[in-house]
Amino acid sequence: MDSVTSFAVQLESITATDSLGNSVSLLSGTPTVDFARFNGLQTLLDMNDVPVGTYTSVTVAMGTATISYLNVPASGAPTIQSEAATLTTSTVTVTLDKPLVIAQAGAPAGLHLDFDLRKSILVDGTGQVTGQVTPTFNINSVANSDPGAYIDEFDAAVVSVNTSAQSFVVQGPHGRQFTVNVNGQTEWENSEGLSSLTTSSIVTISGTLDRADATIDADDVAILSQDGFYADGQVTYVIPSPSTALPATPIGFDVYVRGLLPTTTGLTLGQIATVDLGGNEKFYIRWMHDTLPPKISSVFFNASSMMPGQRVSVGGPASGAANASDVTVKRVVLRHWGFDGTVVANSVSASGNTFQIQVNGFAGNLIAQPVTVYVIGGTGWHNGYTGLSSLSGGDNVRIVGLLLNLSGQPVLVAHYVDELD
Repeated sequence: MDSVTSFAVQLESITATDSLGNSVSLLSGTPTVDFARFNGLQTLLDMNDVPVGTYTSVTVAMGTATISYLNVPASGAPTIQSEAATLTTSTVTVTLDKPLVIAQAGAPAGLHLDFDLRKSILVDGTGQVTGQVTPTFNINSVANSDPGAYIDEFDAAVVSVNTSAQSFVVQGPHGRQFTVNVNGQTEWENSEGLSSLTTSSIVTISGTLDRADATIDADDVAILSQDGFYADGQVTYVIPSPSTALPATPIGFDVYVRGLLPTTTGLTLGQIATVDLGGNEKFYIRWMHDTLPPKISSVFFNASSMMPGQRVSVGGPASGAANASDVTVKRVVLRHWGFDGTVVANSVSASGNTFQIQVNGFAGNLIAQPVTVYVIGGTGWHNGYTGLSSLSGGDNVRIVGLLLNLSGQPVLVAHYVDELD
């Protein structure tokens, strides 16, 4: 189970049903979603008009599914193996604790759809994945103002830009187009802005659904690529330089591909691709708004500080991604991800605002030693936690944050700290 890298399943339909048995569709098309990709983060799946009503249950119908897992050899680079998943049931119905209420003049309402990987993927007596999956969903309704309605990241390609209206249109990973609104309070990464966008830009957006219409109000926008191609995933191996001179900058890295735009290059989802580093790439950190030189992000994240386990996006021309073993890029962006782990006994330091975890799961195969977690002023505490005093040794937690390499030691800067069952 700890080696599982992804669980990708085709969603054939999502329907909501009211107390009279009337059902409505909430999903356009039949997108395939890798639920392991958004570990602790929320994205936007779809947005549709729904008839006025009070809906008490939700049914998810699933099609084909695939499990992928990491194979770590005694030496050399890890590889990915995949197999078809066997669903013990293809339809799951969940009764909502709080009904989904759609009002004629009300604000947008939504559903938070969470797939519980650890409870769903079955293992045998020795802990080996069997290929069978019993889908376990946690589904709840969310109001527009609820924390559960916040979009942490939505990766999309820019279709058009309207500078006078302070908006732009994007096409999401499932083909739908959405209008994104920006204003004076919108944060832009890396000193870029609305005028920086072109139809070759690929961005990631954070924000909420507008109360008045079916648009997204962005409070943060980061450009992942200006050249029409991006790939997103987790670093599995950093390729050392053959040079004996110090400092020796790595010549590249392997990345497990979880996100991809467009899908027509030499890369495919679920594979490990090799990215070459030529020395002219720009390195950025997501959600670090440093605008004056020297940029803090380039100090904490650069070619020499890359390490296995980090989640990154790479961007450049599509022609540089024709060969998955020889990818060339212009941008490398360090991004947040959810690291599941166990709190190390006696490691909580209230004075230092730190504690340690032993990382589990896929990332735990890449990060062997305990990781120091730094709690900052903006860290959010979820699922019962209220602060450092809530933590105990042996707790199962998820740290959503940035993995940094400080003098060869892995450090997590926590954005969220979630208590896990």
